[in-house]
Amino acid sequence: MVRPEDTSRVGGPRHYLMCRPTHFAVEYAINPWMDPAVGVDRARAIRQWEGLRELYRSLGHRVSEIEPIEGLPDMVFAANGALVVEGRVYGARFAGAERTPEGPAYLDWFRQAGYTEIKEPKHVNEGEGDFITLDDVILAGTGFRTEAAAHQEAERLLDRPVVTLQLIDPRFYHLDTALFALSGDRVAYYPGAFSEGSRRVLRALYPDALLATEEDAAVLGLNAVCDGENVVIAAEAEALADRLRALGYTVHPVELDELRKAGGGAKCCTLELRDTPLD
Repeated sequence: MVRPEDTSRVGGPRHYLMCRPTHFAVEYAINPWMDPAVGVDRARAIRQWEGLRELYRSLGHRVSEIEPIEGLPDMVFAANGALVVEGRVYGARFAGAERTPEGPAYLDWFRQAGYTEIKEPKHVNEGEGDFITLDDVILAGTGFRTEAAAHQEAERLLDRPVVTLQLIDPRFYHLDTALFALSGDRVAYYPGAFSEGSRRVLRALYPDALLATEEDAAVLGLNAVCDGENVVIAAEAEALADRLRALGYTVHPVELDELRKAGGGAKCCTLELRDTPLD
C-alpha cells in the first residue's frame, strides 16, 4: 500500500473536460449497470454533476465544458471521449452504435480548442475509460470495449509505453471502473476484475498498490479521480475512503448514484487534459 511518508504524490491544478448531463437517460443497455426499465431523475443527475464540477473548482482545478448533444444520453461520460497526453489527442471510436457519434463530437471540440496533434483512431477504443496515464506508462484495458490493437495505436502516437490488462468481469467493463491512479506511479485496483495474468502484471508493477474489496468496487468506488493529494470518490465506498484517509489522502465523497444507473461515476464524467494549448 501507499505509505504516508511517500513524497512522490504531487498535487496541483489539473484541467478537466466535462459534459453537462442535459440529455442524460438510460434508453438502452450496453453494460450490466443499465436497465431502461429503471427511471432516471435527470434533474437530480444534473445537480449531482454540478456538485462534482464545483468540487473540482473548489480544489483549484480548471473545468472546461463540451456542449451536450441531444440524442447522446451518455455524452456526460467525458472520460470516454479521448485520451490526451502532452497535448496529443488520441480520439475515441466507440464499440456500440449508440455512442458512435460521440467520437467525432469530442474531436471537433479539440479542434476548435486549438489542438493540432489529433489522431482519429483506426481501432475501437473508449478513451480514458480504458486508458489510465501514469508518469512513465499508460495502463490499458481490453476485454469488453477497447481492442488490444488500439493500445499499440496509442503507444505509437503518444510515444509512451502502454501495458495491456485483461478485464474479465462485465460489471467492470472499462479499466477506470476497476483501477485508478493515486499518483504518478501508484494505483488502487480491484483484483477480481482482472485475469490472472494481468493480476501478475499489476503485482509486479505495483507491489505497494491499494487493493480494493469487491464491496467498494461494486459501488464504482474505483471510478475515482486523484490529483495526488485529493481523492474524489463515490460516497458509498466508505471502507475504501477510510483506507485512503489513513494513507494521508484528503477524501471527498460525492453522490453520483443517478449517473451510476448508466454505469458511470466521478472518473467517467472527467476527461483530464494534460498540457493543453488552451490559455
